[in-house]
Amino acid sequence: QVQLVESGGGLVQAGGSLRLSCASSRGTFSMYTIGWFRQAPGKERELVAGILRSDGSTYYSDFVKGRFTISRDNAKNTVYLQMNSLKLEDTAVYYCAAPNAFKSIRSIMPREESGYDYWGQGTQVTVSS
Repeated sequence: QVQLVESGGGLVQAGGSLRLSCASSRGTFSMYTIGWFRQAPGKERELVAGILRSDGSTYYSDFVKGRFTISRDNAKNTVYLQMNSLKLEDTAVYYCAAPNAFKSIRSIMPREESGYDYWGQGTQVTVSS
C-alpha cells in the first residue's frame, strides 16, 4: 500500500487557476493508476480525472474537459491536476486515490469509489465570485 498526500488547494476567484499535487514517498508511485475525485457538500464523490499506470492515458469527466489537465512526473513520485478557468461549482474537497498495484496493471479507469483502495485525506478548493 501507499500513503497519498494531496496539496495545492486553497481559495481562488472564478476564472483563476490552481494546481493540485498528489504525492507518495514510497518509491513505487509509477506502478499505480491515479484518480482525482471531488466531493461537494451534500453531493456524491465523483471522479474528475485519472491517469492509467499501464500506458499513461488520461480520463476526464465532461464537466472538467478542456479546463483540467492531469499529468504524472515519475521522478518526483507526483501526479498533478492543473485546474484552469475555475467555476463556482468546482468548489469541493479534492481527493487523490489509487487502486492497488495489481488492479493498476489493467487498462481500466475505475469510475466509482469502490474501485480504489488507497485515498488521501483531501484538500479543499474554494472558488469565489
